[in-house]
This record gives sequence, C-alpha cells and structure tokens, in this order.
Amino acid sequence: MPQPLEDLTAALIAAARRAGAEDADAMAVRGRSVMVDMRGGTLEQAERAEGVDIGLRVLIGGRQASVSASDTAPDTIATLAERAVAMAREAPEDPYAGLADPSQLARVWDVAALELCDPAPEPAPETLMAMAKTAEAAALGVVGVSQVQSASASYSLREVHLAATNGFSGGYARSDSGVSCVAITGTGTGMERDYDGDSRVFAADLRAPEEIGQRAGARAVERLGARKPPTGTYPVLYDERVAASLIGHLLAAASGSAVARGASWLRDSLGKAVLPETLDLLEDPHRPRVTGSRAFDAEGLPTAKRLIVERGLLRSYTLDLANARKLGMSPTGNAARSVGGTPSPSVWNVALTQGAQSRADLMREMGAGLLVTSLIGSTINPNTGDYSRGAAGFWIEGGEIAYPVNECTIAGSLPEMLRRIIPANDARPHLSRVVPSLLVEGLMLAGE
Repeated sequence: MPQPLEDLTAALIAAARRAGAEDADAMAVRGRSVMVDMRGGTLEQAERAEGVDIGLRVLIGGRQASVSASDTAPDTIATLAERAVAMAREAPEDPYAGLADPSQLARVWDVAALELCDPAPEPAPETLMAMAKTAEAAALGVVGVSQVQSASASYSLREVHLAATNGFSGGYARSDSGVSCVAITGTGTGMERDYDGDSRVFAADLRAPEEIGQRAGARAVERLGARKPPTGTYPVLYDERVAASLIGHLLAAASGSAVARGASWLRDSLGKAVLPETLDLLEDPHRPRVTGSRAFDAEGLPTAKRLIVERGLLRSYTLDLANARKLGMSPTGNAARSVGGTPSPSVWNVALTQGAQSRADLMREMGAGLLVTSLIGSTINPNTGDYSRGAAGFWIEGGEIAYPVNECTIAGSLPEMLRRIIPANDARPHLSRVVPSLLVEGLMLAGE
C-alpha cells in the first residue's frame, strides 16, 4: 500500500528539524498519467508515467534552500534534509523569506465542493485510443484535409500534500482528461494546419471526439490559400481562442515579483486605469470543476475572490508572502510552487466582463481589419509594454471574412491597447481564463 503523502511531508519536516532547520515546509506529489497518440488509424505513441516526488524547503534565519527527490526511503529523506540545511547555511540572506504567521493560515476549507477530482475510474488505454481514433477519423472526413498531424487523448491524476512547521497541513487531488487533434490541408509551401481540443477536470464534461476532429479539420481547410495582409494601421479582433493572451500580459505585469523587481509597466499603477471603465477582471479560485481552482495556496494561505481590476482601475497586484513583504502589502493567497522550488505569485481563475455584442457584431463594426486566430512568438517589453507578435487569421472586408491570412506582425503599446479593448460575448465559461473575443482599434500590421 502506498505511503500517505501526509506521512511523507511529516517525515520531511521532522528530518529538517533534526538537521538543524529553524523552519521548513514540505511538499509531496503522487501522480500518474497516460497519453495516446493515433496516426493513420494506428497507435503512433503511448506513454504512461507514475511516481512520487518530494520537496523540502528549509529556513535558517534569513537564509533558505530547496531540495527535491523521487526516492521516499527514510535514509533519502534524512540525507535530503541534511543537504538542504547545509545549502541554506551557505545561501545569501533574504530578509523577505519565511513562512506565514500561523494567524494567516487557512484553517477550514472544503476541497470536495471544488470538484477537482473526477470520481470516475481511470480510463483504459483502449478507451483513450478509441477517442483519439474517432477524432482523427472525423478530421480526415472533412473535404480538403490531406492528413492529420496528431490526434491525442490523455488522462492524469495528481495528489498533492503540503505541510510546514507553522502548523499548516493540507492536501487535495486533481484530475484532467483531454482530447486534441491537429489537421493539415494543402501540400508543400501551401500547407496550412489548425487544431481543436478540449480539456476538463471531469471526463464526462469533454466535448465529443467527433466534434473536436471535425472542427480541427474545418479550421484547417478555412486556412487554405492564406496570404499576407496589407501593411498599415487597422483594427484587430482577437478571437476568443487567443484573446486571453492579452489579459495574460496584463496579469504578468501585475505579478508582485515583476513589480517588486521594478520590471513591470504596471509598477506604481494601483488605482489607475488599465482597462475601459466598464470592465472588471475578477479572480475566483473557488469555481467547481475548473483547473485553476484551489482552497489554499502553496504557502497555506486561504484563497478568496478578488477584483484585480474594478471598473477599469487596477486594484490589486498578485502576491505571495515574500513579494508582499518587499512591497509592504498583504499577500493575496496566490503562491504557487513546484516540488523543488520556492513559492512565487500565480493567478488562479479569472474572468473579464463580457460585452453585449457577438463576435460577428464586432466584425461588422470594424469594417476592414484582421481577425486573429493564432499568435506566434512574443516580444513584450516588460518595462514599457511595447508589444509585437506574429499572427495568423483572416482578413475582414465589409464586416465579413474575405480571405485567410498568415505571416504578419501586430505591433502596438499594451497599456494603450488594453485601455480601449471592446469585448464580445462569446467567452467559454468552463475555462480557467474566461475572456471573450476582443476588438482593439488602431494597431500596426506588417504584412505585404
């Protein structure tokens, strides 16, 4: 019978104490996953992985060190703790490192209410193969699809437990199921590809593999004959598939680690306008069956709803304990960490206020411009917000799709772009980032 993760974290903490640590926190993760990839109706690749990883962070005064291992034997745990303490004694002092005060810790939570783990049994490999094969067949059934690059189905289950010398101890399990398909149309230099996929906490919530394959094929065929758009200043409509990237750039700039380093165009921006005054950006870590949900963060602090942006004004940075201390602010319950790393700020589920118009309404409003369905690469100046990204999508004329577009670059200033976004009403509510299609006027396109 596998050793309980709670016992492993307790053993790590006890070993750290014996080795001379003043404080410590520990993390234990048990995971298993299976993935299959079908091609040409036969199995192209199959992977299965399972194991346990443990991590320990020790603190001595203002010094800290982190270590990790995949061996849970008692001798390994003792050696790990001794090594961590030796490393900490040689580490530079960090006046902001340290565990949460016991008064800050989460005390009561209801993991079951978050529905983070599918109670259904792990699917058999044959079931995943059938799902991927069905998606591939559906894509190949679309007229114009020449081949399917990949059709995949996967399942994973991850159990996590955290504990610390300040008295915190808590854990949870998280599952994920997914299906994806990449279809190709055309040949040679005229080849185009597109994809579709779905990932859910509960396998029963997945869209049908037939739908995913068919949509991947249809999207690929729509891209046949793509060419460069004209160069100039035009409105750009970010499709819902990629619109969350714009909000992602805002969230990255509002990260406490970036602000504390002075490497953010949002430094000194609390209370200032960053979005149109009609828009809020709400973080809600307690949405059931959503990948970004959690009851507590990686430092044992309770999570809660917060308005990152309220009526267009920036109200909160995203803070773990260390960066909150650096900035003289209160932590927001947003610490994340890997088994072998130290905590850092991370955003949970967010939702942007949706508009009243559909994507088609915004296309008619823009007249002529670019509908972006794919973004490639990224050059974002963290200090100024200067923005440049490769893009592909469709050229809009007279409010309608005229032809597919590739090999173009969009450039602008993120602070200005975000303050004039116009949202559609087409965001998918089950995603961790619920962001609709976004129209931005007056961006520079580099094409022909």
